[in-house]
Amino acid sequence: MERVGRRRNPYQLTDETPVYVISVAAQLSGLHPQTLRQYDRLGLVSPDRTAGRGRRYSARDIELLRTVQQLSQEEGINLAGIKRIIELENQVAALQSRVAELSAAVDGAAAAIQQREAAVHASYRRDLVPYQDVQQASALVVWRPKRATEQ
Repeated sequence: MERVGRRRNPYQLTDETPVYVISVAAQLSGLHPQTLRQYDRLGLVSPDRTAGRGRRYSARDIELLRTVQQLSQEEGINLAGIKRIIELENQVAALQSRVAELSAAVDGAAAAIQQREAAVHASYRRDLVPYQDVQQASALVVWRPKRATEQ
């Protein structure tokens, strides 16, 4: 799984900062370290790696480990199903983020159009009178062609 929007400031700790070694992550998640290795091999929870290839888990990874365990043990979902659920949840999150970006772009475009309209309206000449189509509801015009004898 690819992580989106990783670390902005390397010294700022967030939920995605990889700080826990496998033994601590196993203890925090209530799982055996071998289970964490298996989940990593299957692509369920993929922690960051150090330069020496050691696994480093973040708080978000540990929460995901707990979720995988709950889905497996309490809901009876197999690991392939859990992997698909995680992929779909990640896809939904990415799509929601994209919708928010596009919505912001549409709002910006609408504001720019309103500014341009206001500029056009402000540039109108004030000495011109706008044309208004006058409708006379009571007027009746009857057209009768001239007969050949009347000409």
